[in-house]
Amino acid sequence: MELGIYTFVETTPDPVTGVRISPEERMRNLMEEIELADQVGLDVFGIGEHHRPEYVASSPATILAAAALRTKRIRLTSAVTVLSSDDPVRVFQQFATVDLLSGGRAEIMVGRGSFIESFPLFGYDLDHYDALFAEKLDLLLRLRESERVTWEGQFRPSLQGQGVYPRPVQERLPIWVAVGGTQYSAVRAGALGLPMALAIIGGLPERFKPLAELHRRAAEANGHVPPALSINSHGFIADRSQDAADLAFPAFKAVMDQLGRERGWPPMTRAQFEQARSLRGADFVGSPQEVAEKILFQHEIFGHQRFLLQLTVGSLPHDRVLRAIELFGTQVAPVVRREVARRQGKPGGGQ
Repeated sequence: MELGIYTFVETTPDPVTGVRISPEERMRNLMEEIELADQVGLDVFGIGEHHRPEYVASSPATILAAAALRTKRIRLTSAVTVLSSDDPVRVFQQFATVDLLSGGRAEIMVGRGSFIESFPLFGYDLDHYDALFAEKLDLLLRLRESERVTWEGQFRPSLQGQGVYPRPVQERLPIWVAVGGTQYSAVRAGALGLPMALAIIGGLPERFKPLAELHRRAAEANGHVPPALSINSHGFIADRSQDAADLAFPAFKAVMDQLGRERGWPPMTRAQFEQARSLRGADFVGSPQEVAEKILFQHEIFGHQRFLLQLTVGSLPHDRVLRAIELFGTQVAPVVRREVARRQGKPGGGQ
């Protein structure tokens, strides 16, 4: 199983002190986080696109290009690229460039976007929310397959055989589709033969199993080998379970309460947080042993090939984030990889 981290590169105020670090300092910290994730053997690092004042990741490809020069083996992906409000030609060019800089380690994770700020920012109508994504995904896949593309759509000017450059190191730049809880999105990803990243940030994980099954069945029905599945969730790791919970709760609460004010959710309680970090909850907050156990518990449900953890749900002390990354790579990952390999009958317990 591949294990990794993703972040939205938040600059929210510290939930205890109220201090907000500068975007420049947050970027410096982020580069250290990505470097450490690479050094401790994690497989993937993702950057999520957002266009809000509390995040500084409006351009994931730019950040990943910088990370490409400071890492050696870790795969570098968006998490996600809001494709509906972007230009597929530019997306392909940017990630092909990251691929060249990284020696073939770039990926694109595309989604419709759970936040909608990019639509008015770039002049798109939310009434076309899904149609924009479907059309632009079609073009992105065509660009991946061919240097020169003839294509016509509703929302973007047509292409008449123009060349799109540069081409990546990888023959087929990996493209994942990120899905929240929509059945149609899971079916679409499967029908196209694309790997799916399933975001589970609330509720009982087993309730999402039908989406994974729809994805697999749609792939098989359209003649594809079942593509990979990733589970993406919130979490935090510390040496002691209680330390992880006590540190993460104020940050989680600040972020979720802000979203609740925007979307009509009630404030998060400590009891809800504790339930979410239990074995059958959605969040991965605890000791290395607890987090490993929970990843393996969900692997029994989904049989997934990748797990990505959003470690910084809200601002947390940089040294504690680095320690969480170290624990993830050196204590959680080896346990998970050995057990998944054992379940699959593979010798040695490698990735």
